[in-house]
Amino acid sequence: MQDQRKGDRETGLDIVDSTEVSNLYTSDACFTHLREDQNFSPLPKVTRDSVRQYLQFSPDQSVIILHAKVAQKSYGNEKRFFCPPPCVYLSGHGWKLRQEQLKASGLGESSCRLFGYMGLDSSTDPRTDSFKLSFEEQTDRRMFACAKTLYISDTDKRKHFRLLLHLFHSGGQEIGTFNSRLIKVISKPSQKRQSMKNADLCISSGSKVSLFNRLRSQTVSTRYLAVEDGAFVASARQWTAFTVTLVEEMQATHSEYTVCDSYICYGCVVQLVCTDSGVALPPMVIRKVNKQHACLDVDEPVSQLHKCAFQFRDSNHMYLCLSNEKIIQFQASPCPKESNKVLLNDGSCWTIIGTEVVEYTFSENLTSHPTTISPVPVITGLELNGGGHVAMLELHGENFSPHLKVWFGNMQAETMFRSSRSLLCVVPDVSIMSGEWRWMRQPITVPLCLIRLDGLIYRSSYSFTYTPEHSTPPQGNGSAERTADSDSLIDTIHQEFTRTNFHLFMQS
Repeated sequence: MQDQRKGDRETGLDIVDSTEVSNLYTSDACFTHLREDQNFSPLPKVTRDSVRQYLQFSPDQSVIILHAKVAQKSYGNEKRFFCPPPCVYLSGHGWKLRQEQLKASGLGESSCRLFGYMGLDSSTDPRTDSFKLSFEEQTDRRMFACAKTLYISDTDKRKHFRLLLHLFHSGGQEIGTFNSRLIKVISKPSQKRQSMKNADLCISSGSKVSLFNRLRSQTVSTRYLAVEDGAFVASARQWTAFTVTLVEEMQATHSEYTVCDSYICYGCVVQLVCTDSGVALPPMVIRKVNKQHACLDVDEPVSQLHKCAFQFRDSNHMYLCLSNEKIIQFQASPCPKESNKVLLNDGSCWTIIGTEVVEYTFSENLTSHPTTISPVPVITGLELNGGGHVAMLELHGENFSPHLKVWFGNMQAETMFRSSRSLLCVVPDVSIMSGEWRWMRQPITVPLCLIRLDGLIYRSSYSFTYTPEHSTPPQGNGSAERTADSDSLIDTIHQEFTRTNFHLFMQS
């Protein structure tokens, strides 16, 4: 039991006494049970079988928003458009099913097309203060749109803001509103050596970044490092988010920053991996760029919107470079006056910026007709409480409402609404999950979903795993004896599971 509690502490789970959980569970002052509402009447088609079919075929609709972590403020009459520009991808078979539902209701082809508006969260009217998005279908059956002319004025005094995406059908039917993550406002890229006080401006290992090249500081010549059909290209119309990973430490003997701090420093070996396809570039040494020279002896942290270059490891000053739409290698030449620098060309000087990828996944497969999706509930964390015969799971997040129920796979859990940021539910008994569980000794992992009372499904990236204790199962002498002892065996397994033998895993 001590080992079990230690493991739970290491995974961030808080264990409390079962009597405390019982008091929490029965406290009417703290929690409100889900109540049926006139606008969200339960549908008889939301059953275990219908949810099982949904999990099997996944007719989902996904909204994916890509945007930068920081944005430069515009002063006076200038307009510093966000770079890279915010992008929206729509994927999943559910979008086609939604259009078929609208056509079946009598709407024409033109009224079923998708469009949207993207603007700042301070916008009063999305139709006038935002950029209109027209979606185009790509070869991978995703729909793509890009907001190219968004900027933040100096009259906006906020230090952080969000982007709002409003989706509609051409016929006027609203789909929903979706938020980006917080974006930090900066006046200009910092040229000073970064310290831990400005950690939010540093690039950390494992974070997502975008790279773009702008010839002679001209906006129209901007090209982005991207992946198309499995190949690296320099695209003028869309960009790719890459995970930058610290491979090893090269030269940081005189630096206060180490690999343990997880910050990317100049002189370190890094690798860029496409977050969408998994395609990766070879390990490269990241170098600071100053006036088109790569500095070989700089080891300070990499900061947002810094100019940098990428030298292929173990090469003779070969650098990542673009030539029109192609990605090539460029041979840098030594600087005759300064031995610690090499001379680059325009195509091998990149600007690096941290990015965010926000994904909303839902399904209208169990609803009677297309409905408004927002507000979209988002799960940000899980907390397991209790043991014995009652295990409670608390969901932390945003936009929760009394109209939501938690589902463990195709099993609905008794759910209590605590606040817009907290839901509490009873973990279903493992014996309900599988009729063959009495003969199985392997863990069972089920996805966690939120289902609104009208049948709208919000899929999450979280799952729940039932893990049995490892012990030798009883040996039966025959099928008749096994049947006679089945009740006692299932009771034994149930007791094993209710001794706080629950573990949580987040699927990335």
